[in-house]
Parts: sequence; structure tokens; C-alpha cells
Amino acid sequence: MNHKFIVQAFKYGIVGVLNTLLTAVIIWLLMHFVFHVRAGQVASSVAVSVSNIAGYIAGLLNSFVWNRQWTFQSKKSWKIDFLKFIAAFLICYIPQLLLVMWLNSYAEGLSAYTCQWIGIVFYTALNFLCNKYYTFKG
Repeated sequence: MNHKFIVQAFKYGIVGVLNTLLTAVIIWLLMHFVFHVRAGQVASSVAVSVSNIAGYIAGLLNSFVWNRQWTFQSKKSWKIDFLKFIAAFLICYIPQLLLVMWLNSYAEGLSAYTCQWIGIVFYTALNFLCNKYYTFKG
């Protein structure tokens, strides 16, 4: 691995930690205060999906700004970068949401919150690779 890759991965990690906290807090707030999901409880698919989507939209916008400017320092048009970022997001987000929904329905012993955290880890790793080699390539 070259130095640039390591620096970008480190910066992406910092943005990712902050972004993950933002996403997780929004998911938790919605699941807890709007849908009244309690710890250890299996949540409805509506509670899981709406909370997940809202959290990821907030994270998507935050991540785009920080990763474009700071992590990858893109000089291309922000509109082109944003369209590619959305495409990368969907490529990573859809399997993540399906995984969370599947885990919430079929993985006995996992709370709805644990299922969301597993989805966040899966999404983050896949999304770094998509952004590094597609969205902000070069």
C-alpha cells in the first residue's frame, strides 16, 4: 500500500467515525422516540427501514462534504462527484439495508440495534472502496 492510500484511509476513518455516530444517533432517536423500540426487542420492518433510511441520508450528505473536500480533495465538478457519490451510496446501501432487514427478521438473539450496527460496519468498508476507486478516483 502506498502512503496516499494510507492517508486517505485514515482520513476516511475519521470522517467515518463521526459519520457513523451521526447516522447511529439519528437511527437510535427515531427507533427509540418515534417508533418506541426497546432494547432486545425485534422491531417492525417500518421502524427499521424508516430509521435506517433517515440516518443514512443525513450521513450521506455529511460524508459527501467531508470526503470530497478533505479525504480525497477532489477538484472535479461537485455535481459530477455528487452523482457518482449517490451511485456508490446506492451500490453499498441497498445490500446493507437488506442485510439489516434480514438480520432483524431471522437472526435470533440479535436486537434491532445490533442489526443496525452490523449494517453500518458492512456499509462503511464497502463504501470506502467504492469512493476510493470510483467516486473520487484520481
